[in-house]
Amino acid sequence: PGENAFQVKITAPDEQFTRVGVQVLDRKDGSFLVRYRMYASYNNLKIEIKTGDKHVAKSPYILKGPIYHENCDCPQEESSAWLEEMNCPQIIPQIQRDLANFPIVDPDKIAKEIPERFGQRQSLCHYTIKDNEVYIKTYGEHVGFRIFMDAILLSLTRKVKMPDVEFFVNLGDWPLEKKKSPQNLHPIFSWCGSSESKDIVMPTYDLTDSVLETMGRVSLDMMSVQANTGPSWEEKNTTAFWRGRDSRKERLELVKLSRKYPEIIDAAFTNFFFFKHDESLYGPIVKHISFFDFFKYKYQINIDGTVAAYRLPYLLAGNSVVLKQDSIYYEHFYNELQPWKHYIPFKNDLSDLLEKLQWAKEHDEEAKNIGKSGQEFARNNLMGDHIFCYYFKLFQEYASLQVSEPKIRDGMEKVQQPDDDLFPCTCHRKK
Repeated sequence: PGENAFQVKITAPDEQFTRVGVQVLDRKDGSFLVRYRMYASYNNLKIEIKTGDKHVAKSPYILKGPIYHENCDCPQEESSAWLEEMNCPQIIPQIQRDLANFPIVDPDKIAKEIPERFGQRQSLCHYTIKDNEVYIKTYGEHVGFRIFMDAILLSLTRKVKMPDVEFFVNLGDWPLEKKKSPQNLHPIFSWCGSSESKDIVMPTYDLTDSVLETMGRVSLDMMSVQANTGPSWEEKNTTAFWRGRDSRKERLELVKLSRKYPEIIDAAFTNFFFFKHDESLYGPIVKHISFFDFFKYKYQINIDGTVAAYRLPYLLAGNSVVLKQDSIYYEHFYNELQPWKHYIPFKNDLSDLLEKLQWAKEHDEEAKNIGKSGQEFARNNLMGDHIFCYYFKLFQEYASLQVSEPKIRDGMEKVQQPDDDLFPCTCHRKK
């Protein structure tokens, strides 16, 4: 129907001004997403959906409030009610797998042992959530990435009463808990897992940030990608595509392959950092292109960086087909993905990549369908509500393993809610 088929207007009937940004996203398959960001809280919202001058379906819709904007601190006291409103799943298999290594968690013990074991060499945050307030102590020099963790924890505590819980977050790329034996394993929360470690995985900081900042400063997120998937499958370029930096040996191999078979693979480095920059082998360095332009190509190559390549959710959300390298690393959702259903697998050393591309070209309809199921997976499992559910369920299940009360320890500081809010809100749940 085209991107201007529908006009959506959101207003607060009782107010003179409504501070709501609205965006209509055309997914080009006959479906649209509408997202909106409220900059103030309102008693009710009126949502009008028109095509031409006519209201569509039961428009206008009245959303009975109060309805709060993101910065409003008004947690739902009943976590079970919140989980139900959010349609969170009863069980998340990855959380069960990760926590199976920790039949009990002793907050006093880990508060002492984890900093002794990892505090010197790694960048860690020690968090306690108590009475829905967040407290932190950091270890190591490079703790800038705590901003992502602070943001999701504060956002959750504004929405729902969190369990009292005490835990450690690894701010580095690599998973930390590498002990082979189950004795004395330490529970560490990380953004990336591996088959050689026992870290408890969370959604990556990148995906988390894009959920919290949607329609804010972030251009790449799971919704905007869906409206920017390039030409239709039949119109796409049949070369396989990759861009990135030189953070792994296999990436060098990929660029070499591309130089040898430029008509099959278009792979190039956007900057050099880890390896000696050999222009004659791996050059030239190319300019960054918009992520949305990746989808001019049918075949997207996903290859590890220092750990898992965190762009996989966005690649899946497009309408190309993803070829994914076999890897020991995984994000929180990889175990639910199935090779040949959601993506085309290739070996870690790239030895069969050309063969897999050849297969895709000879089986165009099947490749297109794999791309389509990957896209369905992303739409149904990797959107903002799924990310909120994942974090909350993870902390809830982890909290239930604690054998003593989480404490606000020496040296912890309180993480404050943002107070630069132009439009304060009054929470109806607070007396």
